[in-house]
Amino acid sequence: MLIVEWVFNLGLNSKTPKYAKSNSRMHLSNEVSGAIRTFTYFMASGTHYMLKGVDYISLYGEEPSAIEQAYAIFINVLEVDEFGKVLNVKHAEKRATDYIRSYCLSSFEVDPPYKDWEISLY
Repeated sequence: MLIVEWVFNLGLNSKTPKYAKSNSRMHLSNEVSGAIRTFTYFMASGTHYMLKGVDYISLYGEEPSAIEQAYAIFINVLEVDEFGKVLNVKHAEKRATDYIRSYCLSSFEVDPPYKDWEISLY
């Protein structure tokens, strides 16, 4: 209820968040949606530049929980301001792809180690 009131109070301002809807529902901004879509495309196509040289595409069929964890990390780390602007997409991608790299290459150590909130599955 507080979030809904906050959104409607901002409606008096010309800088209304892009994700505010008059039917009391909030949606992801186009920028957040685009960040998730783009990350998904490069992950699913096997062409994510942060995973160059890592054979991870087979995880989609054989180890889906690894992919699930990478997406959880990406979403948990992604920061968005009150207007739906993504603030740290490259950092979120790095944390997520580091998980996949460490999953596929046992010699790779994630640095810094993940904090509990980064790896939580909600």
